[in-house]
Amino acid sequence: MIPKSHPRYESLRTRELIVEGVNRGITSIHGLIAHGRGEAFDYLLGERTNDFARKSIESAAALLLLAKHPVISVNGNSAALVPKELVELSHLLNAPLEVNVFHSSKEREQKIKDYLIKNGARNVLLPYKKYKIKFLESNRRYVNPSGILKADVVFAPLEDGDRAEALIKNGKKVIAIDLNPLSRTANKATITIVDSITRAMPLLIKTIRELKKYNKNKLIKKVIGYSNKKNIENSLNYVLENLP
Repeated sequence: MIPKSHPRYESLRTRELIVEGVNRGITSIHGLIAHGRGEAFDYLLGERTNDFARKSIESAAALLLLAKHPVISVNGNSAALVPKELVELSHLLNAPLEVNVFHSSKEREQKIKDYLIKNGARNVLLPYKKYKIKFLESNRRYVNPSGILKADVVFAPLEDGDRAEALIKNGKKVIAIDLNPLSRTANKATITIVDSITRAMPLLIKTIRELKKYNKNKLIKKVIGYSNKKNIENSLNYVLENLP
């Protein structure tokens, strides 16, 4: 039991969620390494949601509301960290959740699906070997024909850089959450939210609820007025300016 008074409470709680994910069989052991790398960048970002992240969240919310076929891609780490938020987002957008993992096995994919359903999901898709996206050689190229294959916008938190790039080449827009503004994912995605997934997801859901009352033209303006390159620059400048 981690006391809430602990100065590292949120960080330690998040670590425990990843460890629980490994124990449940939904998170790969390699996910521990990926999480540690992200946590290091979170120190540099002040462990807070900064203005540049809020700007990205607003544009991401608008893009998801404008999408004809939005799909939420779920890997082991995201399933372990924010299962309820992923499910809530799925319901809010009427968008399917699609399991997609690098270190794949049918057993782990099914465990992730079952865990999402346990958390309230109604529509969880699994990849099929028969269907794949172009420009990618890893197991992550396999997709579901009712999900990522036909999606116009893919919300893919904690994404792999090569897959983000491949999805873009396949004509899809990609929204990523990545604490590392130097990563290929961050730089290849259409919109990158440089923030912790545990902080960004509740804000994204809240923002989508607020923007649902906007008309199409207002939503389009929020997307057109966004520059991912500028967003990355702002996040890097923040890190440089706030180094001790």
